[in-house]
Amino acid sequence: MSNKTNYSYIGMAFIILVFGIIFVPKIIDRIKNDDITRSDRMSQGQDNNFEDNNKLSFLEIDGEAKKVPSFSFMDQNGNTVSNKDYEGKVYVVEFFFTTCPTICPKMNKNLVDIQNAFKGNPEFGIASFSINPDHDTAEVLKDYASQYGITNPNWHLMTGKKDAIYTLANQGFNLYTAEAQEVEGGFEHSGNFALIDKNGFIRSRMDEFGNPLIYYRGTVSETEKVNDDGEKEEVSLLKEDIKKLLNE
Repeated sequence: MSNKTNYSYIGMAFIILVFGIIFVPKIIDRIKNDDITRSDRMSQGQDNNFEDNNKLSFLEIDGEAKKVPSFSFMDQNGNTVSNKDYEGKVYVVEFFFTTCPTICPKMNKNLVDIQNAFKGNPEFGIASFSINPDHDTAEVLKDYASQYGITNPNWHLMTGKKDAIYTLANQGFNLYTAEAQEVEGGFEHSGNFALIDKNGFIRSRMDEFGNPLIYYRGTVSETEKVNDDGEKEEVSLLKEDIKKLLNE
């Protein structure tokens, strides 16, 4: 082996030695003081302290942040539930009906997936409002909850006066809902989810053009990725944004 090669190895060894002397103690010190960020740890899992510098926007109507109006309905357990029961919680809102033959089963399977992603977190909830309350009694909703594996105590499936529910959907959340006897199932409604923060404001991320996404597509699963119509899943985005609001 030539002297030149020996000098190269000696130089590399010296650099490694200097690196260890200077940087290893600093890394150890950071670990001891828990200064390694969660993004450094790579895996976020169910870590609700997910950190992201991109703050979620507010849905604004006439220049004012849209806040969920007051509501009060009966849930699947026969209890009266109002918007006050969701104060201090991050929650997802949907409008559905138990006999829906098309998009509702997809929506609620996705919500169960989201429920399980935040299992045991008392600050997370879901609000499901039936748009066919004449049929969807508390007993029917309770059976539906059991069928789908709904276990989160903060997931309330609610029924009540139809006019109040439709006003809440169309005006309170700006999520389209209507009776339509000509369509399959007899009702039309949005397949989107709304995301609500701990203070009752509707929140969302910005799209690539800087506009609020406003709602999240609830009809395409995270594993499906893209449906037959070319619509991309947004469940993964919703999970990320729930984490952001839990950390606010």
